[in-house]
Amino acid sequence: MEKGVFSLSSLDYKITRLYEAGTFIVGIRYYRYKINLYLYDGRYYEVFYNHKYDRIEKIELLDNSHSRMKFYTDQIKLNF
Repeated sequence: MEKGVFSLSSLDYKITRLYEAGTFIVGIRYYRYKINLYLYDGRYYEVFYNHKYDRIEKIELLDNSHSRMKFYTDQIKLNF
């Protein structure tokens, strides 16, 4: 699936696709979120789960220039 098509899809669709066809890589804690990193269709996606409200708030393509990358690379090696 093209990156743009997945990015424009509904949150429910993204959740379903990642949990059914994606591969869980690692989870981190970041401010008020637990962020689960998934590999899907050759791309990494972050699933932002808010514990306080018990819901997934957003799913985004991993930005490998974000400061959050340090949390991932401390635990695993990502291939881009």
